[in-house]
Amino acid sequence: MPRWKSLSGTLFRVLAVWLVSSLTLLVLAALLPDFRLQSAGGDSLTRTAFTAALGAGAFGLLSALVWPLLVRALLLVPALVIGLLVFFLNGSLLLLALGLIPEGRGQAAPETAVIVAAVMSATSSAASGFLAVRNDEAYHRRLVRLAGRRRGRRSGTARGPATPGTVFLQLDGLGHDLLCEAVRGDRPLMKTVARWTGDSHRLTPWRTDWSSQTGASQLALLHGSNEDLPAFRWYEKETRTLVVSNRPTGAAELQRRAIERTGDGGLLAYDGASRGNLFSGGADQVALVMSVAARRGKHNRSRAGYFAYFSDPANATRTAVSFVAEVVREIVQSLRTRFRRELPRVPRGGLYPVIRAFATVVERDVVVAAVIGDMIAGRTAVYADLVGYDEVAHHSGPAHRDALQVLHSLDRAVALIARAARHAPRPYRIVLLSDHGQSHGPTFLDRYGLSLGDLVRAGCGLPVPRRAGRTPSGAEAREAARAALHRPEEAGGQRPEKTEGPASSHPLVLASGNLGLVSFPDVPGRVTREELDRRHPALLGTLANHPGIGFVLVRSAAHGPVVLGPSGAEHHLDTGHVLGTDPLAPFGTGAAEAVRRTDRFPHTADLMVNSAYDPTTGAVHAFEEQIGSHGGLGGAQSHPFLLWPVELTPPAPDDGPLTGAEQVHQVLRRWLGEAEGPQLPLGPGADELRREVPPAEGFPSPDPAPQDKPR
Repeated sequence: MPRWKSLSGTLFRVLAVWLVSSLTLLVLAALLPDFRLQSAGGDSLTRTAFTAALGAGAFGLLSALVWPLLVRALLLVPALVIGLLVFFLNGSLLLLALGLIPEGRGQAAPETAVIVAAVMSATSSAASGFLAVRNDEAYHRRLVRLAGRRRGRRSGTARGPATPGTVFLQLDGLGHDLLCEAVRGDRPLMKTVARWTGDSHRLTPWRTDWSSQTGASQLALLHGSNEDLPAFRWYEKETRTLVVSNRPTGAAELQRRAIERTGDGGLLAYDGASRGNLFSGGADQVALVMSVAARRGKHNRSRAGYFAYFSDPANATRTAVSFVAEVVREIVQSLRTRFRRELPRVPRGGLYPVIRAFATVVERDVVVAAVIGDMIAGRTAVYADLVGYDEVAHHSGPAHRDALQVLHSLDRAVALIARAARHAPRPYRIVLLSDHGQSHGPTFLDRYGLSLGDLVRAGCGLPVPRRAGRTPSGAEAREAARAALHRPEEAGGQRPEKTEGPASSHPLVLASGNLGLVSFPDVPGRVTREELDRRHPALLGTLANHPGIGFVLVRSAAHGPVVLGPSGAEHHLDTGHVLGTDPLAPFGTGAAEAVRRTDRFPHTADLMVNSAYDPTTGAVHAFEEQIGSHGGLGGAQSHPFLLWPVELTPPAPDDGPLTGAEQVHQVLRRWLGEAEGPQLPLGPGADELRREVPPAEGFPSPDPAPQDKPR
């Protein structure tokens, strides 16, 4: 089948170039007085078109058969003469091709033949290059060749270390169960990954923390700690700052805090490269990394990958054409969804088609090219994030056909990287992993007709607006695009839902997928349950008893952290005492420990609200405009995967569960050490990285927080 597809693709390109050449001949015959494709008495349009096709075919065939021989002969000609000879020889081939047309219908003056041959060569080359845009094999050869040239300029050595390097490829947002579906059957959606799963690699699921999103997971994967990162976005009372983990300043500050806390440079601190990530991992080579995008001046390397990639015209052409095609594809798919009245759905207009194309095409191509360059350069460790699936799944749904098409394209990207590894100066082990999954379901606003902010207002006895506002997506691609275009950060990212009324009644409501955060900025520290009952007696009951709310975490002065559920149900986390039906039971094993850990964070919100979850369907209700969401507990969002080469030791030797991104970081670190290479630097290396990542403006420099005990 692959050979048949290759042959059919080649035949299609030949026919397409033939058609373009024929049309070029027709246009030139109409414009040039000394060039004709008709008999003396004139011909019909059909006959003229047939004559043009014969002439174009004969010229193309002669060029393919005769030109290689002429090139060999030209090697004997002085270089200064070759340029002129090329034009005359091309013109001669055209005159010969016209002479082969029956009944003398093709005629041209010699000087005109030179012009026609030059224009035909240019148009056919352009058509061939355009059609090669989607040719992965040609693209692969070009990337390897360009990377090899750059490496050759940097170093004259041809051989690298004998120890293997490691490439970590993060398929952002792809859950374990959906990956299993994508590699199943005789015709799997992800053919390359399916082949690995049954042969060279093993698949292992792991469980995220309560905050199941890229900021929390990737910070721990790369830097070993996601302590005090309660959600995608949160409010810090002591500085009155809204922290958003995918903004450049937020990512830089979170990375700095993690380095302060662990005293370690990061997973990639030794000869590493970080591509397309939120955080650098301590790598010296970075491109499209959000934590360094806030830097300005000559030391800002976050966009270096764009310049390196687009400096090659062929790359620029391929990506530009694919970008336009992706924008058109999104518009068509969105219209199809509306015409078919598919539910649930969210608005997909405005700039979203451009944001999607940026994530699924531009970022993908730049990251893949950078990873191939890293392998050709022989770097020890590479970590790259491919975000396209996550972006599309937010708006279309995790298992929707639109999102599955992106998985197919990501499989092709993985295949390109795997093939390029054969040309590297050292062997490479490729580890596929994800940072979280995605859970499906209608949004909270769509299902119940009001937002979480509206519900909080109602519980506080404040006016509720008739029309609920829409919250923007928190996907990584939006901020990556802004950073690439030198656009300033959005002030605070998502606009907080701030109620009206006196200063004492100003709850601030934020959303992180199906996890909501409610803060009372006027109250220092964490507001207790008792204080809330005094100030807003109906609030906790309104939230806990709403059918769209699964549970609410609140701190009690008498009982410590308490999880509230419907009908007066309570789970006291410190003692494990449960009143009524345990509100955490639907969320499975480990939910109580995940919530208990988050409760210990200094910047956990006054109220942490998790949407309802249906264990039968796996559905949740995002507090953002996302029908595929992640950020809280419930369903596939909490279950990402590791796909690792069999030559590595198992992630958990006793086949026990992997829980939390910090534990997975230790596995990745152990695998790097199994290459028998140098150990990752500690101490001085970390100090250097601390100086490299200064505190972001508007953020305090907190004291190092204690590490959690192993879970």
